[in-house]
Amino acid sequence: MEERLQKILSQAGIASRRAAEKLLAEGRISVNRKVVTEPGSKADPQRDDIRVDGKLISLEIEKVYLLLHKPPGVVTTLSDPQGRPIVTDLLKGITERVYPVGRLDYDSEGLLILTNDGEFAQQLQHPRYGIPKTYRVKVEGRLQKAELKALEKGIDLSDGPFKPADLLVEKANPASSWLSLTLTDGRNRVIRRAFDAIGHSVIRLIRVAVADILLEPVKEGNWRMLTPREVERLLALAKKTGNEKNCLDIHRKINNSRRN
Repeated sequence: MEERLQKILSQAGIASRRAAEKLLAEGRISVNRKVVTEPGSKADPQRDDIRVDGKLISLEIEKVYLLLHKPPGVVTTLSDPQGRPIVTDLLKGITERVYPVGRLDYDSEGLLILTNDGEFAQQLQHPRYGIPKTYRVKVEGRLQKAELKALEKGIDLSDGPFKPADLLVEKANPASSWLSLTLTDGRNRVIRRAFDAIGHSVIRLIRVAVADILLEPVKEGNWRMLTPREVERLLALAKKTGNEKNCLDIHRKINNSRRN
């Protein structure tokens, strides 16, 4: 059966759908020895000769799902023109080609999922699925009640409002404050931009959970495999609608587990 080339490459663990579109545009994909560049092009993975950079692809791959504790100072890409460390440098012993699900910026740290399952990656990172992610944030200064209320009500940013599903001040002093919050929002540097908007720059940003899957006890720079049950839970959550309604319960469950 014919399917879009982006989906085929994603299922084969070659690239995410977005990355596959770039490969198409660059003329690096061929079907039956003819270069294909149209984004909507289709092929039959069972019958057609599909190649990327001249190498024949196969859908018969072992699916891999990893949880990495990303340190700060590492880039969430598969290559970097500036020569900075990339997340896959940390995956010692992994021979399969995996790629990150979503991003953590260069200065941020914490839970990052990597996989070669394109459909799984698509469901976890696409905004319409609303997978909640929980963060601990250290910011400059002590937040005032009015500033906390503004965050809870929602901060207007250039690309839309920022409104955490739940927000908790863990501790504070005149120099800095630690908070935790849960989002379904995956926009670029959205947490840093929101706190900049109220005059409290982010000092440290740690993603501590995706849904109810916790970063702990994985040490910085280390990784572990996700269990089949964890993968099933994430896929089941992605099939639900209105996941923002579950954020509060997930956030409180995570904070309770961290205290205990």
